[in-house]
Amino acid sequence: MTPDADRPVHFDFELFVAGNGPNSAQALVNLRALCNLRIPNRYTIAVVDVFQDPARALKEKIFMTPTLLRTSPRPECRIVGTLSHAANVADALGLGTESK
Repeated sequence: MTPDADRPVHFDFELFVAGNGPNSAQALVNLRALCNLRIPNRYTIAVVDVFQDPARALKEKIFMTPTLLRTSPRPECRIVGTLSHAANVADALGLGTESK
């Protein structure tokens, strides 16, 4: 067994939003709530505003917002929308069951 096998997995997310629009704000609220429930203290969320950094959005091939990228652990996962269906989003992101 490797030393990392006992360490809980840390998740890194990039949420691409379009300013402070309602869908972008709702996606961030939903993502934080889901992470706090399923993987508390084991996640990082970077919010990228496509209006402020359009080159980054093009580089990542982001054509709709909000778009969530799970960059770690690999493989990368991408979800578009407000992330309102928590159980489906958790399954897609590999977040497991609720934290006790």
